[in-house]
Amino acid sequence: MTTSESGDADGANEAETGDDSDAQGDAETTATEARYAVVLDHLPHGRADDDRPRHRKSPLAYALGERDFRLFELTLTDDSDVSIGDRVVIGPTEARDAVEGFKEVRYEDISNTANAELEYAIEEIVDANERRFVDFYNDAQPITLRLHQLNLLPGIGKKLRNNVLDQRKRGPFESFADVEERVSGLHRPKEILAERIMEELRDDDLKYKTFVGRES
Repeated sequence: MTTSESGDADGANEAETGDDSDAQGDAETTATEARYAVVLDHLPHGRADDDRPRHRKSPLAYALGERDFRLFELTLTDDSDVSIGDRVVIGPTEARDAVEGFKEVRYEDISNTANAELEYAIEEIVDANERRFVDFYNDAQPITLRLHQLNLLPGIGKKLRNNVLDQRKRGPFESFADVEERVSGLHRPKEILAERIMEELRDDDLKYKTFVGRES
């Protein structure tokens, strides 16, 4: 996990077509690695504000990237069979099936349905990748002399931060249950991370973004 003022956690900068061949953030992506996004809303007839004839509109979807929680508008193939909650491959290009292209969008650009699904999708990603997110508690570092990455989490002040730091010196946390058991006063460590991710998605002006990547 990295922190930057721009919030570009992975340095990724997708082209509007979603062609990974030009994306700087895919420098570390090998041919065997697939990048996934979770579908938040499916628009089989495109956006309602698109006044073109229906036959000229491609099916679309709003989705959440699993790697860096970026929000995307996906252009789908005409024969795609996609539903809310599905995982779809967005990269590399040759690994795609249902997705023709994609572009990054902001929180305020997604549909009401996608908005309603967003929190559930975040929680599922965090839950499915427990080791990755438990390691945030193991690896979080100071940002400035007065501010620590742990202090970015909702409800974590100086006392809880120091409790986490003291406990991880005794050995790394192995699970969310381990964090909750060992750190007195820190309840719901998984949900706290999900809340922070939601905050980073909603507020583009946050100075520090740890989990949500964005174009710089």
